[in-house]
Amino acid sequence: MSRGDHGGRVFLDRQDYELFLARTEEVCRRTGWAVHSYVLMPNHFHWLVETPEANLVAGMKWFLGAYSQGFNARHGQRGHVFQGRYKALPVESGGGSYFETVSTYIHLNPARAGLLKAERPSLAEYAWSSYPAYTLKVKDRPSWLNTRRVLSSLGLEDTWEGRRRYAEYIAGRLCELRTRSGRRMNKEIWDQIRRGWCIGGEEFQEKILERVGARMEGKERDSFSGQETDRHGEKEAEKLLRKGLRAIGVREDALRGMRKGAIEKIVLAWRIHCSALVTHKWICERLSMGSASNLTMYIRQCKNATDGRLLKLRMVLERL
Repeated sequence: MSRGDHGGRVFLDRQDYELFLARTEEVCRRTGWAVHSYVLMPNHFHWLVETPEANLVAGMKWFLGAYSQGFNARHGQRGHVFQGRYKALPVESGGGSYFETVSTYIHLNPARAGLLKAERPSLAEYAWSSYPAYTLKVKDRPSWLNTRRVLSSLGLEDTWEGRRRYAEYIAGRLCELRTRSGRRMNKEIWDQIRRGWCIGGEEFQEKILERVGARMEGKERDSFSGQETDRHGEKEAEKLLRKGLRAIGVREDALRGMRKGAIEKIVLAWRIHCSALVTHKWICERLSMGSASNLTMYIRQCKNATDGRLLKLRMVLERL
């Protein structure tokens, strides 16, 4: 998903939408991608896209550049069309309802944004979404759009009956948006997509974290940002903390009762700070060390240690 620069529009007229879809067809041809659902909104877009090869970064770089060049040329503009880096969330497709949930979120976007007619709103009237194509025969759809995965996640086949039942399902979800209880029921699901870093079960998330960890150990940290890096850093910090506590002979339940600047806490904080990507706030809260503003002083104290006991504990943790 990607938004317009400074919240601005990325589609000003029909030709912009058509240009975007033409570039989508081209990037899928170049990369082998398959789009399972999409929606183009005035100031942003969403894709549920599958990348059989590890070429998401290269493909997005080409795509966003190609569309931006065409958009600027048409409207006599210069500069960025989209803001910053696109947001990409891994989605579990092998189990659970995650794949269908994300696709439904995408298809309902025009309704949530109030872009449908007030009387008897229908998502089929919104042309710049994959939803209308879900109700068409295969020969009438874009070649790069794959509807089978989403339909099968609901136990449906790509037949006339399956497409009819999918339309009924979406109509039911659209009705939910008209009620307060329905909006409240969906809020937690929608928030996971809007603010999350990964859509899937615990086992799937663990696999993604392991991949992030492998890439980061290979010094490719610039490939990751945001919550996925935060989660990996916290996981590694917890491992270090457990090892460190065992190495210096301190029980975890004893941390809270120790003074904020205890030597044991200082050396543990130093070790975590040097080896895991977590914030000062996280370290201080986890070790019960008070305000995060004091952590820089504690870390410096450990680095420049002259106290014999502190030096000894530091040497123990350096071997972890």
